[in-house]
Amino acid sequence: MGRRFVPLTLDNLPDLPQRCRACVFWELDPVSGEAAVKAGTSTLEKEGWISSVLLDWGSCGRVAYVDDVPVGYVLYAPPAYVPRSTAFPTSPVAPDAVQLMTSFIMPGYQGQGLGRVMVQTVAKDLLRRGFKAIEAFGDARWKEPACVLPADHLVAVGFKTVRSHARYPRLRLELRTTLSWKEDVELALDRLLGAVQKEPALRPL
Repeated sequence: MGRRFVPLTLDNLPDLPQRCRACVFWELDPVSGEAAVKAGTSTLEKEGWISSVLLDWGSCGRVAYVDDVPVGYVLYAPPAYVPRSTAFPTSPVAPDAVQLMTSFIMPGYQGQGLGRVMVQTVAKDLLRRGFKAIEAFGDARWKEPACVLPADHLVAVGFKTVRSHARYPRLRLELRTTLSWKEDVELALDRLLGAVQKEPALRPL
């Protein structure tokens, strides 16, 4: 089984699940995001965001392939490129960290260690670029797939709460930790990356 983790670009954006390609939950502020959805321009906004981040900052995601079949992805960027992050009560993300925005692994491919390898790939990328950690906003009341990752899954894979909140705590994972994870957390990682909404939609906080 051949595995590849390829940087996200406009060329492979179509390999993401259909509604993920047009989801601008994180990429726009709440007002602009709602307006884009109503106007039917969210796909163009998504493409514009990826293009801008690639030009200004560089790689902002990875797409996972197994035998050339796209099976998952992860999206990340510094908080300055993530307008939605300022809408969270536990913002801002620390200046030495990159925000883990969202991620997904197809159910049929979970439990195979893909999640661990994907996050390690991101960690190596960010370490080379001088960052020390990944931070994420978790949903402490997560009940169904959504754009915000469930807080308990983040904790299960090594994230630590750095700012508590009844609904949206902010959590942090030191990057060097990801490069020495033990195999006993592989399944938890796959649960994390598989817990994201298969077809994410823009929702107000």
